Amino acid sequence: MNFLLDLSFDGTRYCGFQVQKNGLTVCEAVQDALQAVLGNRPDVKGCSRTDSGVHAEHYALNFHSDTRIPPEKLPLAINQRLPGDIRVNRAVVVDEEFHARYSAHAKTYHYRIWNSPIDSPFQQAYYYRVPNPLDVDAMSRAAGYFVGRQDFASLCAADCETALRSGTVRTITDCQVSQKGPVVTISVTADGYLYNMVRILAGTLLWAGQGRIPPQAVTDILKAKDRSKAGPTLPAKGLFLHRVEYDI
Repeated sequence: MNFLLDLSFDGTRYCGFQVQKNGLTVCEAVQDALQAVLGNRPDVKGCSRTDSGVHAEHYALNFHSDTRIPPEKLPLAINQRLPGDIRVNRAVVVDEEFHARYSAHAKTYHYRIWNSPIDSPFQQAYYYRVPNPLDVDAMSRAAGYFVGRQDFASLCAADCETALRSGTVRTITDCQVSQKGPVVTISVTADGYLYNMVRILAGTLLWAGQGRIPPQAVTDILKAKDRSKAGPTLPAKGLFLHRVEYDI
């Protein structure tokens, strides 16, 4: 059977999701747990690679197994073998052709900014702090210019392998900025992303919030197709994969 797992993880001590030679990854930890539970090491398909230090509220992966453990009992069995910063929330059986990455039709990321001169002693690993007040209304207006099917080459890191394979045109269906207390949240929903795209988008919106660019400057930044025209790549620790959408 083909199983779909919904995960949450704190990415602070991991080198992203995908298995790498240079450090511990979320995938490696999950495969270790699956091997302990199933007696074999299944091939795992993740919905996204994710950068080192990025977190996930809901991350999707799938694997095939002939286990007799009911899907509703799999999360408890797997969680007993996982480190405390990774948890399986849910397991369901899906079609044999289902692939966590290629079956997804949209993903939503959140980027969190702590807009205060004083850090939170409890949340430092989960946001980027900006001490001076931000113009959140200007950030919201700038966010609207990112919506649509456009060429996002200006929001792509120079070493983006995805851009070389599939180009730099993507569709952002929603981009919003909200504030609750000191937390400013940038929410982006798209059909796909380029390397560091959300973190660069967040850095560009930060410029608008700081008054360094007017909101409408986003149009010229995208037209330039030049990474140097966009804002900085904000730190990975503020980025969360919030939701992955499937037709299931």
